[in-house]
Amino acid sequence: MKARWWMLSGGVIVLALIGGGAWWFIAAQPTSAEATPATQTVAASLETMQQSVTVSGTLTPTVQEEVSFAASGNVTGVNVAVGTVVSAGDVLATVDTLTVDAELLAARATRASAAAKLADSEDASDTSTADLAQIAANEASVTTAQNGVDEALAAQAAVTLTAPVAGLITVVNVAVGEAVSGGSTTGGAASGGAAAGTAETGAGATTTASSAAFTIAGTDSWTVDFTVGETDAALIAADNQVELALDDGTEFFGTVSEVGLLPSTSTGVAAYPVVVVVTGSTEGLYDGVAVTADIVYERRTDVLTVASAAVTIVDGASVVTVLDADGNEVSTPVTVGATIGNLTEITEGLAEGDEVVMASFTPGSGKTGTDRTGMMPPGGDMPAGQMPGGPDNG
Repeated sequence: MKARWWMLSGGVIVLALIGGGAWWFIAAQPTSAEATPATQTVAASLETMQQSVTVSGTLTPTVQEEVSFAASGNVTGVNVAVGTVVSAGDVLATVDTLTVDAELLAARATRASAAAKLADSEDASDTSTADLAQIAANEASVTTAQNGVDEALAAQAAVTLTAPVAGLITVVNVAVGEAVSGGSTTGGAASGGAAAGTAETGAGATTTASSAAFTIAGTDSWTVDFTVGETDAALIAADNQVELALDDGTEFFGTVSEVGLLPSTSTGVAAYPVVVVVTGSTEGLYDGVAVTADIVYERRTDVLTVASAAVTIVDGASVVTVLDADGNEVSTPVTVGATIGNLTEITEGLAEGDEVVMASFTPGSGKTGTDRTGMMPPGGDMPAGQMPGGPDNG
Protein backbone atom coordinates (compact mmCIF):
# COMPACT_ATOMS: atom_id res chain seq x y z
CA MET A 1 0.00 0.00 0.00
CA LYS A 2 1.35 3.40 -0.98
CA ALA A 3 0.56 6.44 1.13
CA ARG A 4 0.47 9.89 -0.37
CA TRP A 5 0.04 13.30 1.31
CA TRP A 6 -1.40 16.35 -0.36
CA MET A 7 -2.05 19.80 0.95
CA LEU A 8 -5.32 21.26 -0.15
CA SER A 9 -5.89 24.95 -0.23
CA GLY A 10 -7.68 25.95 2.92
CA GLY A 11 -5.48 23.82 5.19
CA VAL A 12 -6.97 20.30 4.65
CA ILE A 13 -4.54 17.38 4.76
CA VAL A 14 -5.74 14.25 2.94
CA LEU A 15 -4.28 10.78 3.26
CA ALA A 16 -5.15 8.50 0.36
CA LEU A 17 -4.57 4.81 0.86
CA ILE A 18 -4.23 3.68 -2.69
CA GLY A 19 -5.90 0.41 -3.32
CA GLY A 20 -7.67 0.33 0.00
CA GLY A 21 -10.51 2.41 -1.23
CA ALA A 22 -10.54 4.42 1.95
CA TRP A 23 -10.05 8.12 2.51
CA TRP A 24 -9.31 9.93 5.70
CA PHE A 25 -8.81 13.58 6.11
CA ILE A 26 -7.79 15.95 8.82
CA ALA A 27 -9.43 19.30 8.39
CA ALA A 28 -8.45 22.56 9.99
CA GLN A 29 -11.25 22.98 12.46
CA PRO A 30 -13.05 26.29 12.60
CA THR A 31 -12.01 28.71 15.31
CA SER A 32 -14.29 31.32 16.59
CA ALA A 33 -13.21 34.72 17.97
CA GLU A 34 -16.50 35.93 19.17
CA ALA A 35 -16.62 39.63 20.05
CA THR A 36 -16.17 40.36 23.76
CA PRO A 37 -16.57 43.97 24.77
CA ALA A 38 -13.61 45.20 26.86
CA THR A 39 -14.16 48.19 29.11
CA GLN A 40 -11.37 49.94 31.00
CA THR A 41 -12.31 52.32 33.79
CA VAL A 42 -10.45 54.65 36.08
CA ALA A 43 -11.72 56.29 39.25
CA ALA A 44 -11.94 60.06 39.55
CA SER A 45 -9.43 60.95 42.27
CA LEU A 46 -8.02 63.85 44.27
CA GLU A 47 -4.53 64.73 43.08
CA THR A 48 -1.91 67.43 43.50
CA MET A 49 -1.52 69.39 40.28
CA GLN A 50 1.51 71.56 39.69
CA GLN A 51 3.11 73.54 36.91
CA SER A 52 6.83 74.17 36.75
CA VAL A 53 9.69 75.62 34.75
CA THR A 54 12.57 73.24 34.03
CA VAL A 55 16.07 74.76 34.00
CA SER A 56 19.70 73.70 34.39
CA GLY A 57 22.40 75.29 36.52
CA THR A 58 25.48 74.74 38.67
CA LEU A 59 25.73 73.96 42.37
CA THR A 60 27.75 76.45 44.43
CA PRO A 61 28.53 76.51 48.18
CA THR A 62 26.94 79.44 49.98
CA VAL A 63 30.08 79.90 52.09
CA GLN A 64 33.43 80.05 50.32
CA GLU A 65 36.30 81.38 52.45
CA GLU A 66 39.74 82.41 51.20
CA VAL A 67 42.26 82.00 54.01
CA SER A 68 45.77 83.51 54.17
CA PHE A 69 48.52 83.83 56.77
CA ALA A 70 48.52 86.85 59.05
CA ALA A 71 52.15 86.16 59.98
CA SER A 72 55.27 86.26 57.81
CA GLY A 73 57.80 83.44 57.64
CA ASN A 74 58.63 80.17 55.95
CA VAL A 75 55.96 77.49 55.78
CA THR A 76 56.89 74.62 58.08
CA GLY A 77 53.82 72.44 57.64
CA VAL A 78 50.77 71.98 55.42
CA ASN A 79 48.24 69.70 57.07
CA VAL A 80 45.55 69.52 54.37
CA ALA A 81 45.20 68.86 50.66
CA VAL A 82 42.50 69.52 48.10
CA GLY A 83 39.50 67.39 49.05
CA THR A 84 40.19 67.39 52.80
CA VAL A 85 37.10 68.00 54.92
CA VAL A 86 37.85 70.31 57.85
CA SER A 87 36.02 71.62 60.88
CA ALA A 88 36.25 75.17 62.18
CA GLY A 89 39.48 75.50 64.17
CA ASP A 90 41.37 72.70 62.41
CA VAL A 91 45.03 73.53 61.72
CA LEU A 92 45.67 74.11 58.02
CA ALA A 93 49.36 75.09 58.04
CA THR A 94 52.15 76.61 60.12
CA VAL A 95 55.07 78.97 59.55
CA ASP A 96 58.30 79.29 61.52
CA THR A 97 58.46 81.78 64.40
CA LEU A 98 61.84 83.36 63.62
CA THR A 99 60.38 86.43 61.96
CA VAL A 100 57.54 86.99 64.42
CA ASP A 101 59.82 86.38 67.40
CA ALA A 102 62.19 89.05 66.10
CA GLU A 103 59.29 91.42 65.50
CA LEU A 104 58.04 90.87 69.04
CA LEU A 105 61.48 91.57 70.54
CA ALA A 106 61.77 94.76 68.48
CA ALA A 107 58.28 95.89 69.52
CA ARG A 108 59.06 95.32 73.18
CA ALA A 109 62.33 97.23 72.87
CA THR A 110 60.50 100.15 71.26
CA ARG A 111 57.96 100.13 74.06
CA ALA A 112 60.69 100.09 76.70
CA SER A 113 62.47 103.01 75.06
CA ALA A 114 59.25 105.03 74.85
CA ALA A 115 58.46 104.27 78.48
CA ALA A 116 61.93 105.41 79.56
CA LYS A 117 61.59 108.70 77.68
CA LEU A 118 58.21 109.26 79.28
CA ALA A 119 59.65 108.68 82.73
CA ASP A 120 62.54 111.05 82.10
CA SER A 121 60.24 113.79 80.85
CA GLU A 122 57.99 113.42 83.87
CA ASP A 123 60.97 113.60 86.28
CA ALA A 124 62.40 116.72 84.63
CA SER A 125 59.11 118.51 84.23
CA ASP A 126 58.73 121.97 85.77
CA THR A 127 55.12 122.21 84.66
CA SER A 128 56.04 124.55 81.85
CA THR A 129 53.99 124.41 78.73
CA ALA A 130 56.91 122.93 76.78
CA ASP A 131 57.47 120.20 79.34
CA LEU A 132 53.79 119.26 79.43
CA ALA A 133 53.75 119.02 75.64
CA GLN A 134 56.79 116.71 75.73
CA ILE A 135 55.15 114.48 78.30
CA ALA A 136 52.03 114.20 76.14
CA ALA A 137 54.15 113.30 73.11
CA ASN A 138 56.04 110.63 75.06
CA GLU A 139 52.78 109.17 76.36
CA ALA A 140 51.57 108.88 72.76
CA SER A 141 54.81 107.12 71.85
CA VAL A 142 54.29 104.61 74.63
CA THR A 143 50.75 103.94 73.41
CA THR A 144 52.00 103.40 69.87
CA ALA A 145 54.75 101.08 71.09
CA GLN A 146 52.26 99.05 73.09
CA ASN A 147 50.10 98.64 69.99
CA GLY A 148 53.18 97.31 68.21
CA VAL A 149 53.70 94.73 70.95
CA ASP A 150 50.05 93.67 70.74
CA GLU A 151 50.33 93.24 66.98
CA ALA A 152 53.53 91.21 67.34
CA LEU A 153 51.88 88.95 69.91
CA ALA A 154 48.94 88.44 67.54
CA ALA A 155 51.33 87.64 64.70
CA GLN A 156 53.12 85.13 66.90
CA ALA A 157 49.80 83.41 67.55
CA ALA A 158 49.05 83.50 63.83
CA VAL A 159 51.95 81.27 62.87
CA THR A 160 49.36 78.51 63.13
CA LEU A 161 46.71 79.01 60.44
CA THR A 162 43.33 77.49 61.31
CA ALA A 163 40.10 77.00 59.39
CA PRO A 164 37.58 79.76 60.15
CA VAL A 165 34.67 77.62 58.91
CA ALA A 166 33.85 73.97 58.35
CA GLY A 167 33.96 72.73 54.79
CA LEU A 168 35.92 71.18 51.96
CA ILE A 169 39.40 72.35 50.96
CA THR A 170 39.15 73.30 47.28
CA VAL A 171 42.38 75.27 46.78
CA VAL A 172 45.86 74.95 48.29
CA ASN A 173 48.37 77.59 47.20
CA VAL A 174 51.26 77.00 49.61
CA ALA A 175 53.93 74.38 50.18
CA VAL A 176 56.47 73.52 52.84
CA GLY A 177 59.51 75.79 52.64
CA GLU A 178 57.68 78.56 50.84
CA ALA A 179 58.11 82.10 52.16
CA VAL A 180 54.90 83.94 52.96
CA SER A 181 54.17 87.43 54.15
CA GLY A 182 51.23 88.40 56.29
CA GLY A 183 48.09 88.44 54.14
CA SER A 184 49.57 86.86 51.00
CA THR A 185 51.78 84.11 49.62
CA THR A 186 55.05 84.82 47.84
CA GLY A 187 56.05 81.39 46.63
CA GLY A 188 55.15 79.93 43.26
CA ALA A 189 52.98 76.92 42.52
CA ALA A 190 54.18 73.84 40.73
CA SER A 191 53.31 73.52 37.07
CA GLY A 192 50.28 71.61 35.92
CA GLY A 193 47.95 73.03 38.58
CA ALA A 194 49.68 71.45 41.58
CA ALA A 195 51.39 73.34 44.34
CA ALA A 196 55.02 72.64 45.13
CA GLY A 197 54.12 70.28 47.92
CA THR A 198 52.29 69.33 51.09
CA ALA A 199 53.57 68.44 54.51
CA GLU A 200 53.49 64.69 53.88
CA THR A 201 53.81 63.91 50.21
CA GLY A 202 55.24 67.00 48.60
CA ALA A 203 52.60 67.00 45.85
CA GLY A 204 48.94 67.07 45.04
CA ALA A 205 47.62 70.51 45.99
CA THR A 206 45.58 72.28 43.34
CA THR A 207 46.03 75.99 42.72
CA THR A 208 43.93 78.67 41.08
CA ALA A 209 44.41 82.30 40.19
CA SER A 210 43.55 83.24 43.79
CA SER A 211 46.50 84.41 45.92
CA ALA A 212 44.92 83.04 49.09
CA ALA A 213 46.79 80.21 50.76
CA PHE A 214 43.63 78.09 51.03
CA THR A 215 40.03 78.18 49.87
CA ILE A 216 37.37 76.41 51.92
CA ALA A 217 33.95 75.63 50.47
CA GLY A 218 31.26 75.18 53.08
CA THR A 219 29.34 71.91 52.77
CA ASP A 220 26.37 72.79 54.97
CA SER A 221 24.60 75.25 52.67
CA TRP A 222 24.36 75.47 48.89
CA THR A 223 22.87 77.64 46.18
CA VAL A 224 22.15 77.02 42.51
CA ASP A 225 22.25 79.79 39.92
CA PHE A 226 19.95 79.61 36.89
CA THR A 227 18.89 81.87 34.06
CA VAL A 228 15.39 81.91 32.56
CA GLY A 229 13.70 83.70 29.71
CA GLU A 230 11.36 86.64 30.07
CA THR A 231 8.18 84.53 29.94
CA ASP A 232 9.38 82.12 32.64
CA ALA A 233 10.76 84.94 34.79
CA ALA A 234 7.25 86.41 34.96
CA LEU A 235 5.95 83.11 36.38
CA ILE A 236 8.63 82.55 39.03
CA ALA A 237 8.63 84.29 42.41
CA ALA A 238 10.63 84.19 45.63
CA ASP A 239 9.79 81.24 47.93
CA ASN A 240 8.64 79.01 45.03
CA GLN A 241 9.42 75.38 45.80
CA VAL A 242 12.10 73.75 43.65
CA GLU A 243 12.71 70.06 42.90
CA LEU A 244 16.39 69.48 42.09
CA ALA A 245 18.30 66.52 40.68
CA LEU A 246 21.91 65.64 39.86
CA ASP A 247 22.96 63.66 36.80
CA ASP A 248 23.43 60.55 38.97
CA GLY A 249 19.77 60.67 40.02
CA THR A 250 20.27 62.22 43.47
CA GLU A 251 17.19 64.30 44.28
CA PHE A 252 16.90 67.17 46.75
CA PHE A 253 14.87 70.32 47.26
CA GLY A 254 15.18 74.07 47.51
CA THR A 255 13.37 77.38 47.37
CA VAL A 256 13.74 80.41 45.13
CA SER A 257 15.54 83.13 47.07
CA GLU A 258 15.82 85.72 44.33
CA VAL A 259 14.62 86.50 40.82
CA GLY A 260 16.72 89.16 39.12
CA LEU A 261 14.99 92.26 37.82
CA LEU A 262 17.65 93.15 35.26
CA PRO A 263 18.27 90.68 32.43
CA SER A 264 21.52 89.78 30.77
CA THR A 265 21.48 90.16 26.99
CA SER A 266 24.94 88.85 26.14
CA THR A 267 23.45 86.30 23.73
CA GLY A 268 20.93 88.72 22.27
CA VAL A 269 18.11 87.12 24.28
CA ALA A 270 17.00 88.45 27.66
CA ALA A 271 18.02 86.05 30.44
CA TYR A 272 17.00 86.71 34.03
CA PRO A 273 19.06 85.31 36.93
CA VAL A 274 17.35 83.06 39.46
CA VAL A 275 19.00 81.98 42.72
CA VAL A 276 17.79 78.85 44.51
CA VAL A 277 18.78 77.97 48.08
CA VAL A 278 19.04 74.24 48.79
CA THR A 279 16.95 73.07 51.75
CA GLY A 280 17.01 69.84 53.73
CA SER A 281 19.81 67.29 53.49
CA THR A 282 22.95 68.39 51.62
CA GLU A 283 24.73 65.05 51.75
CA GLY A 284 26.43 64.10 48.50
CA LEU A 285 26.50 67.63 47.04
CA TYR A 286 29.67 69.04 45.50
CA ASP A 287 30.83 72.37 44.16
CA GLY A 288 30.41 72.87 40.43
CA VAL A 289 28.21 69.87 39.59
CA ALA A 290 25.39 70.25 37.07
CA VAL A 291 21.86 70.44 38.46
CA THR A 292 18.46 70.14 36.77
CA ALA A 293 15.59 71.91 38.51
CA ASP A 294 11.83 72.05 38.26
CA ILE A 295 10.77 75.40 39.70
CA VAL A 296 7.15 74.92 40.78
CA TYR A 297 5.28 78.17 40.26
CA GLU A 298 1.78 76.73 40.78
CA ARG A 299 0.73 73.87 43.04
CA ARG A 300 -2.81 72.89 44.02
CA THR A 301 -3.76 70.02 46.28
CA ASP A 302 -6.92 67.91 46.49
CA VAL A 303 -7.89 68.62 42.89
CA LEU A 304 -10.52 66.25 41.45
CA THR A 305 -9.08 64.79 38.27
CA VAL A 306 -9.57 62.12 35.65
CA ALA A 307 -7.31 60.89 32.90
CA SER A 308 -7.43 63.36 30.02
CA ALA A 309 -8.11 60.47 27.63
CA ALA A 310 -11.47 59.90 29.35
CA VAL A 311 -12.77 63.35 28.42
CA THR A 312 -14.39 63.81 25.02
CA ILE A 313 -16.05 66.76 23.34
CA VAL A 314 -19.66 66.28 22.25
CA ASP A 315 -21.41 69.21 20.56
CA GLY A 316 -18.85 71.56 22.04
CA ALA A 317 -19.29 70.29 25.61
CA SER A 318 -16.95 68.14 27.71
CA VAL A 319 -18.38 64.70 28.41
CA VAL A 320 -17.20 61.60 30.27
CA THR A 321 -18.77 58.16 30.36
CA VAL A 322 -19.50 57.00 33.91
CA LEU A 323 -20.07 53.37 34.87
CA ASP A 324 -23.05 53.30 37.25
CA ALA A 325 -23.75 50.84 40.05
CA ASP A 326 -25.49 48.46 37.65
CA GLY A 327 -22.61 48.48 35.20
CA ASN A 328 -24.36 50.73 32.72
CA GLU A 329 -22.40 53.37 30.82
CA VAL A 330 -23.89 56.82 31.35
CA SER A 331 -22.76 59.82 29.31
CA THR A 332 -22.18 62.63 31.80
CA PRO A 333 -21.44 66.29 31.02
CA VAL A 334 -18.63 67.79 33.10
CA THR A 335 -16.94 71.13 33.57
CA VAL A 336 -13.19 70.94 33.17
CA GLY A 337 -10.43 73.11 34.57
CA ALA A 338 -6.71 72.91 33.97
CA THR A 339 -5.06 70.11 32.04
CA ILE A 340 -1.56 69.26 33.20
CA GLY A 341 0.26 66.28 31.79
CA ASN A 342 -2.21 63.41 31.35
CA LEU A 343 -4.66 64.66 33.99
CA THR A 344 -7.63 66.98 33.56
CA GLU A 345 -9.25 68.84 36.42
CA ILE A 346 -13.00 68.31 36.86
CA THR A 347 -14.70 71.22 38.61
CA GLU A 348 -18.30 70.02 38.20
CA GLY A 349 -20.15 66.86 37.22
CA LEU A 350 -18.16 64.14 39.02
CA ALA A 351 -17.37 63.04 42.55
CA GLU A 352 -14.31 61.33 43.95
CA GLY A 353 -14.47 57.60 43.27
CA ASP A 354 -16.77 57.77 40.24
CA GLU A 355 -15.71 55.11 37.73
CA VAL A 356 -15.05 56.74 34.38
CA VAL A 357 -14.80 54.68 31.21
CA MET A 358 -11.48 55.00 29.44
CA ALA A 359 -12.25 52.76 26.46
CA SER A 360 -14.90 50.38 25.19
CA PHE A 361 -13.91 48.28 22.21
CA THR A 362 -14.42 44.97 20.41
CA PRO A 363 -11.23 43.05 19.66
CA GLY A 364 -12.78 40.99 16.81
CA SER A 365 -15.80 39.00 15.59
CA GLY A 366 -16.77 36.14 13.30
CA LYS A 367 -14.77 33.02 12.54
CA THR A 368 -11.19 32.37 11.60
CA GLY A 369 -9.68 29.37 9.82
CA THR A 370 -11.37 27.06 7.27
CA ASP A 371 -14.49 25.06 7.91
CA ARG A 372 -14.34 21.80 5.99
CA THR A 373 -16.47 18.78 6.81
CA GLY A 374 -17.52 15.54 5.13
CA MET A 375 -15.67 12.71 3.46
CA MET A 376 -13.68 12.75 0.29
CA PRO A 377 -15.46 10.87 -2.49
CA PRO A 378 -14.45 7.26 -2.93
CA GLY A 379 -12.16 6.31 -5.73
CA GLY A 380 -8.53 6.55 -6.76
CA ASP A 381 -6.53 9.64 -7.64
CA MET A 382 -7.94 13.05 -8.02
CA PRO A 383 -8.87 13.90 -11.58
CA ALA A 384 -5.82 14.72 -13.69
CA GLY A 385 -3.64 12.83 -11.22
CA GLN A 386 -2.53 15.68 -8.89
CA MET A 387 -3.69 17.66 -5.93
CA PRO A 388 -4.76 21.21 -6.51
CA GLY A 389 -1.92 23.65 -6.23
CA GLY A 390 1.02 21.40 -7.17
CA PRO A 391 2.27 18.38 -9.10
CA ASP A 392 2.20 14.83 -7.90
CA ASN A 393 5.70 14.07 -6.61
CA GLY A 394 5.09 10.32 -6.66
